[in-house]
Amino acid sequence: MQAARIRPLTEPLEGAVARHMAKLLPPGMPAPNLFLSVARNTGLFGFLVDSGLIGPTGLLDRRVLPKNLRETIILRTCVATGNDYEFTLHVQTISARMGLSQAQINDVRAAQPSDALWSPALLAAMALVDALVRRQVSDNEFALARAHFDEETLIEITQLAGLYVGVAMLVTLIRPQVDTYDQLSKSSV
Repeated sequence: MQAARIRPLTEPLEGAVARHMAKLLPPGMPAPNLFLSVARNTGLFGFLVDSGLIGPTGLLDRRVLPKNLRETIILRTCVATGNDYEFTLHVQTISARMGLSQAQINDVRAAQPSDALWSPALLAAMALVDALVRRQVSDNEFALARAHFDEETLIEITQLAGLYVGVAMLVTLIRPQVDTYDQLSKSSV
């Protein structure tokens, strides 16, 4: 494994960074390496947390999308961008709690996810994410998504996917070491 390009802060954290990290993580949970690296820019990290852009369930969780839809969008964006770091982090910490089964978590990586595992709406959301990441949404892809989601939801999906494309860019820049969390996805965080 390649070394990180931007070293993560070391724990225990102090001051403002510790206070901001405490808003994101349950007591005793070590901070993800990506958070610790982004926190090297303490002003930006503080802004992301204080503004609510990043929270305990990830980026842009305004609690308007159903949990399983939101998590499916995040994981599919990770797949479409090749962001194994963030995919693994979510699977280890939150995906099951957001309502995804292990079979769905495994299948979300498929080029054509299984009709047997997903609702038509979640299949449409994944197809939309793939098209958005390619930055080429055909009229047919839009019509399929629009058949399941209103305009407000389509905009929310697009913003969420876009933010996770940005996370993929950070991972590409920073190259954080993969975090290892044992069974956190099965506990309550």
